[in-house]
Amino acid sequence: MAIQINKGDVINNEELTELFKCSTQGGMRRSHKTNTLVLVSNHVKSIYSDRWFGKELHYTGMGSSGDQTLGTQNKTLYESNLNRVEVHLFEVFELREYTYQGIVVYNGKGYQENQTDIDGDKRKVWMFPLELKDGKPVRVNEIVIKKLQETKQKSLRKLNKQQIKRLAESKKATTQSYRIIETKSIERDEYIKLYALQRAKGNCQLCEKPAPFLKKNGSPYLEVHHIKYLANKGSDTIDNVTALCPNCHRKMHSLELQKDIDKLKKLALEKLEI
Repeated sequence: MAIQINKGDVINNEELTELFKCSTQGGMRRSHKTNTLVLVSNHVKSIYSDRWFGKELHYTGMGSSGDQTLGTQNKTLYESNLNRVEVHLFEVFELREYTYQGIVVYNGKGYQENQTDIDGDKRKVWMFPLELKDGKPVRVNEIVIKKLQETKQKSLRKLNKQQIKRLAESKKATTQSYRIIETKSIERDEYIKLYALQRAKGNCQLCEKPAPFLKKNGSPYLEVHHIKYLANKGSDTIDNVTALCPNCHRKMHSLELQKDIDKLKKLALEKLEI
């Protein structure tokens, strides 16, 4: 039975269930009606650690508590090259949005590693290296990846010291995972940058202290900051830029305090003294 869906399509859970005639829940959903196994790699709400290595996804097996075995759907995936079950991959980057990556093929080199289960206890899981049949994963926007990292960082703050210790100690030295992302390069006007730096007269416009050091050419080291980020459709104009020391620049991006934003907005309206 041919499934009518295209790579990159984003659908909801109801549409996924109707399309594949599978369960509404779980990361591994077997359908006998369509002879498929739907894999969902949920990067928003999941205890599993699925990782991309370029064009290959190492997918964590089924089972949220205790050691995983090669039973149920883990067995289906493990034997998918023999049982002729077609395996389809979705990824979740936003709640209730399932991005279709395409048909994947298990490369037969499954392995076990230590991860923590739903209770925070160390256990063994099965990892299944999967390769996309067409070899081309859907590229994810860099901004989406950064949002996911921020969400994960927030969730980690809820862990106690013992849980953090378990997670950190279960991490072994392996090849660093990476995925191909889509980036958008915004061209910035060098005249605007120079204007902002000269207007600051060598002092950070937030903490008002002198630049932390001089560059090799003798000019003060300050970083140009866009009050409304270019990624959020802010303008690259003199009334939207300020010059900050590295500490204050990080502070703006980390805290985004309204009082600091208001202060910089006022300073950005000042004209360069000739």
